Amino acid sequence: MPESSDTSFQSLLHEIRVIPPSPEFAGQAHVRTAEDYDALYQRSLEDPEEFWAAAANELHWFAPWQNVLEWKEPIAKWFVGGQMNLSYNCLDLQVERGRGAKTAILWEGEPGEVRRISFEELLQQVQRCANALRSLGVRKGDCVAIYMGMVPELAVTLLACARIGSVHSVIFGGFAANALVDRINDAKAVAVVTQDSAWRRGNQVPLKGTVDEALTKCPSVRRCLVLRRTGAEVTMTPGRDMWWHDEMARAGAVCPAEPLDSEHPLYILYTSGTTGKPKGIVHTTGGYAVHTYLTSKLVFDLKEEDIYWCTADIGWVTGHSYVVYGILQNGVTTLMYEGAPNFPEQDRFWKIIDDHRVTVFYTAPTAIRAFIKWGDEFPKRHKLDSLRLLGSVGEPINPQTWMWYAEVIGKNRCPIVDTWWQTETGGIMITTLPGAIPAKPGSAGKPFFGIVPDVVTPGGQPVPEGNGGLLIIRKPWPGMARTIFNDPERYQRQYWSQISGAYCTGDGARRDPEGYLWLMGRVDDVINVSGHRLGTMEVESALVSHAKVAEAAVVGRPDPLRGAGGSGCETLVAHDAPAPDLKDELRAWVTAQIGALARPDDLRFAESLPKTRSGKIMRRLLRELAETGEVKGDTTTLEDLGAIAALRQADE
Repeated sequence: MPESSDTSFQSLLHEIRVIPPSPEFAGQAHVRTAEDYDALYQRSLEDPEEFWAAAANELHWFAPWQNVLEWKEPIAKWFVGGQMNLSYNCLDLQVERGRGAKTAILWEGEPGEVRRISFEELLQQVQRCANALRSLGVRKGDCVAIYMGMVPELAVTLLACARIGSVHSVIFGGFAANALVDRINDAKAVAVVTQDSAWRRGNQVPLKGTVDEALTKCPSVRRCLVLRRTGAEVTMTPGRDMWWHDEMARAGAVCPAEPLDSEHPLYILYTSGTTGKPKGIVHTTGGYAVHTYLTSKLVFDLKEEDIYWCTADIGWVTGHSYVVYGILQNGVTTLMYEGAPNFPEQDRFWKIIDDHRVTVFYTAPTAIRAFIKWGDEFPKRHKLDSLRLLGSVGEPINPQTWMWYAEVIGKNRCPIVDTWWQTETGGIMITTLPGAIPAKPGSAGKPFFGIVPDVVTPGGQPVPEGNGGLLIIRKPWPGMARTIFNDPERYQRQYWSQISGAYCTGDGARRDPEGYLWLMGRVDDVINVSGHRLGTMEVESALVSHAKVAEAAVVGRPDPLRGAGGSGCETLVAHDAPAPDLKDELRAWVTAQIGALARPDDLRFAESLPKTRSGKIMRRLLRELAETGEVKGDTTTLEDLGAIAALRQADE
């Protein structure tokens, strides 16, 4: 008997535009045709172990593996018995391949300084840092907490930890002291690496002061290594705190990379959750290295001459995988920028692209919508003619935003790779390979090689094409998380218990007749209106397609008659103020775009939406506001604390 209609999501959004790759781009791409993609994808399904082994053989291994995969749900072991080192693959291997003098990290500070660090220079710095960590008592398997801004020394520290087999835990530089305490204590970190302060919109963010506050409650930490970045005055605790420059000066110049078992832990990365207990996602060495290497190479179609820029902070998984590890393993120059995108003006990103001749640009839909809000005049100040490929990451990108990105930034000549993946997946899972697969604005695309997604009901039954359901992954993949640190039961319960034999992503999606996947937002964000389950992303997309709306976030709120209704929060394009009848106009617009069922009950307007510094809209706080009129949850990761206050005061 078929399941009731409320077990899948109703999809109301329809997008018919298809943007094929240009012949010029396809002709030089790593994967050049849809037929090539189909053949490779089929091969990756029929013999996944052979497929991933071929990719792994492009990297350096100290010892070969005996088995590509051992799988006993939910525990995967990839390249079993093999030994490798990610720091070696990012640095030593690139020097051996003749890239020693090539720029590895191209860095621009918010005040305007520029540093170019070659692969050879980066290797030297990483070896000294690794020896400095050892001199501070850090050993293989120990955890090192890293709380820094976007400076080259952050990447140096990651690679130094990987070199000696210590486990790094990067804590985003926007977190408050209590968040540090939770994460440091959960991982039992023995050392912290930080800096005096960081630049953000012309102001100094006092990172060392926050660490000092946290370490009063962190008994496992024995040493704190402090980088002098801004010159701000800080308190140094004798016996615990050491200056970076002093330790680097006295450290030995040579530190051979430690051969590590493929399943040796590489890092712990804590994700936000609904409970107070930190959720530390654990990634290991070999499988993660292979996954990030191959996805970087093929999704971004990396070439030797590329200047690649991912705008993500290394405090998030995107920065781990696609600022540092995946890109450097390909021997490509990765650009890092320290500051805000709108300092000193809203064209800072576009100036950086022109100044450094960036060729590949990877950013978030929330950032793109902010660019739209600020106005086209800012990108139009710059040529942007060095760009050849654009990327999107972090949440679903609505078609209107996709088209603006293609037209205003890409000048209708750059393919766009939207990418769906998660902290838990380690690397990209769904995308459009830029030379082979036509893009559909708003669709994440098709599965990457070896990835087997499905869209099902909560009971695990496949849903018809075009219907929304739960996005699951049916087969293991190399970059997958291995566990939640200190809580394997939670890992099993949260990701592997809902649908038998599958990883449950927590996202809603639909699949169209051509096999493209369309993400519909988090399952938690589905609104059940009169028995119809609607993904909030589709309502948001309809709102943003209106000429006056720059950004939108929609959450559910209780409704005594229909069960739930939609509550929307919007920002308007630059210089627009809400007219008295704009709410009614937008409700009518949503009705015309996707139907009366999706029409929001109420709308609020504000100058900004509540976001983290990584650009993600904090819908959890908006849901609290819609349901209770108050926000009592944790707001420590908010970029602008005034955003919630402004929305609270907005007329409903």
